[in-house]
Formats: sequence, structure tokens, C-alpha cells
Amino acid sequence: MSMIETIVDIPAEHQANIFGQFDVFMKKIERTLHVTMIFREGELKIIGGPDTVQRAKSVLDTLLQLSLRGNAIAEQNVDYALSLAFEEKDKALLEIDRDVICRTINGRPVKPKTLGQKQYIDAIRKKMIVFGVGPAGTGKTYLAMAMAIQAFKNNEVGRIILTRPAIEAGEKLGFLPGDLQSKIDPYLRPLYDALYQIMGPESFLHNSEKGLIEVAPLAYMRGRTLDNAYIILDEAQNTTPAQMKMFLTRIGFGSKVIVTGDQTQKDLPGGQASGLDVAMKVLRRVEDIAMIQLTNQDVVRHPLVQKIVKAYEEYENKGEKPGKRPGVRRGYDSQH
Repeated sequence: MSMIETIVDIPAEHQANIFGQFDVFMKKIERTLHVTMIFREGELKIIGGPDTVQRAKSVLDTLLQLSLRGNAIAEQNVDYALSLAFEEKDKALLEIDRDVICRTINGRPVKPKTLGQKQYIDAIRKKMIVFGVGPAGTGKTYLAMAMAIQAFKNNEVGRIILTRPAIEAGEKLGFLPGDLQSKIDPYLRPLYDALYQIMGPESFLHNSEKGLIEVAPLAYMRGRTLDNAYIILDEAQNTTPAQMKMFLTRIGFGSKVIVTGDQTQKDLPGGQASGLDVAMKVLRRVEDIAMIQLTNQDVVRHPLVQKIVKAYEEYENKGEKPGKRPGVRRGYDSQH
């Protein structure tokens, strides 16, 4: 196979960001695309086959554009740029990067980082009810929170309501001390964390005291009609079909609903159907409801999380269930 070489000019102020600490990003691109990269006197020479050199150049051009826009390049950016280069969707990452939803209290922009996340955000903008389903680390809840807070700030809705079922994650915690609020707070902590990061504690507490932002367990939703509100149901895989129906029928005029969940991490008692699974079957053809399926490709936490999610998917696709031993009969299969 013929070898070619090309030169990429990387400005000095962006080299550390694009190359990574100890050139770790450059080494990953070399290993993945089977090219050789030599950096000398401000110029990066790429040597390899015509296709691989073109892909490497495309990845570097994308990373440079992200760096020029003020992004701190992370391993997830490099991995995703590489995967898009193989699919010949080189410019997609730059289009995604333009979509800034809002900024955190520290000024950091909140935006989608993958095509799946962009599809999720676009669906939230267009549809009244959106189901965002996918593995841990795909940004389902965080992006939904960002969209809700931005809509609240723009006066598109009058309040934000965040809820999730209060179910232990596979372990019995016994009787918790304190009043009712302190008993349910541990279950709602992930929602508080996202609110504090995007809004700041003072703004959250101010709006919470006025009743404009409400964080409550799902059981509190019964009997209410929720008008002019942004409503997020998190951990929906742990709802029962009756709870899910109850929740979805609370929706009033001027409201938007986002339902998030991970169908592989159910904590329901054995044999109990998931309200999320049932709803996605029953409502899949209902107009103005979108169902977005995120995958391990959309994981934006530490790269190891993506590998863990993928390993579990492969394991479960073989027909095995974690915690189930061959030759041992059990009353039910573990679902988490």
C-alpha cells in the first residue's frame, strides 16, 4: 500500500490542549488509525495510507476547531471524533458543539456532546413529552435539567417539577432517621446536584422557597394537575405501570415532560413490570411523544464508564444475567 504524508499546522497555544498530557491524545489517534505522527517546529507531519492520513487530519482539524472555540479537549472528544471519522461524519461534532443550552453557575457551557444527545435535545425542543432512555453517563438527566432551567429563566414555564420513585438501589436501607424530607432527600440527591451546578445553591433555594422549583418523590404527584410546568421524571425504570400512568396523566396545559431511565438498571421487586417498559410499548405511536434511545456511544463520563457499559451489554446479550449462576433455580432473575 502506498504511503503518503501531510502537514497539519497546530498553533502553539493550542498544542497542549490537542495533544493531551504526555501526548496521550496523539498516541491514541496513532494507534487507532495506524498512522505515524511527527511533531517538529510547530508542524505536525502525518504519515500513513491515504485513507488513514485523511481521517487523522480530519480528527485533528475537528479538535483544533473545538479548541479554538474555547473547549478543553477531553478523551471523550477524541474518542468521538475518531468514531465519527470512521463514519465519515467529520463535521458533525462541530455542529453539535454550536448548540449551547445554557451555562453553569461557573460559566461553563452546557451543550450536547454526541449525535444521540443532539437528537435528544432537538426532540425536547419540538415535542411535548420525551422519553430519554439509555445507559448511565449519557447525560439524560443533566441535559433535561439544563433544558428545564433555561425554559424557566426564559419564562417559557412558570415552575420546574423534578421527581423520581423512592426505591433503594438493590439494598435495604432500613428505617432512616429524621423527618420526611430528610428520609427522601437521599433518593433525590442526584437532582439536587444538577440543580446546584447549573443554577447555584442560592438561586435554587430562593425559587424553591417560593414554590417555583419542586423536588419531590413520585408518590407526591398523585391527584395533582401540573399546568405551565417543566416536569422531569428521573429513574423511570423503577416506576410501576400504574405509577407511570398516574404520572403521565398529571400533565396540564403549557407543560413539557421529560422521562428518563435506564432499562438495564431496574430495582423493582422480582416479577414486577417496569412502567417505563410498558409506556414505551403503549405510547410509541402517539403523536407529540418522542422516544430517544441513547447508547454507549453517547456516554460522556470517564471513558472507562463507556467500556463498562459496553461490557455489560455484551454480557447480557449472550443471554446471561448478572448474579445468576448456571444450574441454580431462583424465584426471579436479577435485573440490575
